Amino acid sequence: MNTKKKRVVVAMSGGVDSSTTACLLVKQGYEVIGITMKLFDEKIGVESSCCGISGVDDARGVCNKLDIPYYVVNLKEEFDKEVIGYFCKEYEHARTPNPCIACNEKMKWGVLLKKALTFEADFIATGHYARVEYDSEKKRYLLKKGIDQKKQQSYFLYTLTQDQLRYTLFPLGGYTKDEVRNIAREFGLKVHNKAGSQEICFVPDDDYKTFLKNKIPSIEKKGSIVDIEGKKIGTHKGIAFYTIGQRKGLGISAPNPLYVVNIDSDKNLITVGEEKELYSDSLRAVSLNWISIENLETPRKVKANIRYKHEPIEATIYPLRNNDVKVIFNEKERAVTPGQAVVFYDGDVVLGGGVIER
Repeated sequence: MNTKKKRVVVAMSGGVDSSTTACLLVKQGYEVIGITMKLFDEKIGVESSCCGISGVDDARGVCNKLDIPYYVVNLKEEFDKEVIGYFCKEYEHARTPNPCIACNEKMKWGVLLKKALTFEADFIATGHYARVEYDSEKKRYLLKKGIDQKKQQSYFLYTLTQDQLRYTLFPLGGYTKDEVRNIAREFGLKVHNKAGSQEICFVPDDDYKTFLKNKIPSIEKKGSIVDIEGKKIGTHKGIAFYTIGQRKGLGISAPNPLYVVNIDSDKNLITVGEEKELYSDSLRAVSLNWISIENLETPRKVKANIRYKHEPIEATIYPLRNNDVKVIFNEKERAVTPGQAVVFYDGDVVLGGGVIER
């Protein structure tokens, strides 16, 4: 009889979620190894972020308390290329990226998973509020929402493949955030009341404009702001500093409130209009990844989530060439933003998702 414990590598940030994840897995009888990814230089890191400077000390303290191995791996070069580079490039092209999704795809389930396999691990685990289940009829792994609807994070995980999901554990998926804090307190973890991160981890003070200026000085390229009819009514400071739906900071005056309704990177042009111009009845998504289905072959009714903490909306998705999709909403939706992810749900199951192209 094989009594060998299953080995799990836990991605540890030093926060309450990943710390409780490690505790639960130890309690469940797994052989647990904690790893913190060192992703950026201290001079640009955000102290309170999910992977900030203080996280290493907190994560090490938890691992010492649990008497499990702990390692810090230096992945600054990979992070700079795959996440920070992507972040800057998207803003250069007038798109609003979600770096947390890129970090999950490229770092946690890219670099870290490979590292875990060199430890002969059976699984990797994170503190995401999501669930993984195997559907024996479909013979596919399913990604599902966490039960805490206020915290559930499946939106950030739509890029996961079947091969990655089979190595993945989400111990917190069946808990609420309050329950997780209580569990951490019961385990005697000092981080049980540690505040959660809200900022982008590599952008100090959440000031992405200054960050972009320092990384790409040429990004401050002024251009025209025009109205819906194409008439110039102002000057912008660089298209990277504006996003769809923005009202404040435009530097223009008008009888009615005006919002950014379109950004043209080729023409270095920003178009503004009244709020009604912000509403769209459809979008096109690219770079699709399907999870609960192999491919989208026929139109399908779904709930579509066009940004994190956005209420999913009724829509129909239509397959296009090159695995792209067209999404038609049942009702017009406000401020559909290129560069953001759109994730499709069937109940609490993630069908898949992609990147909003237009």
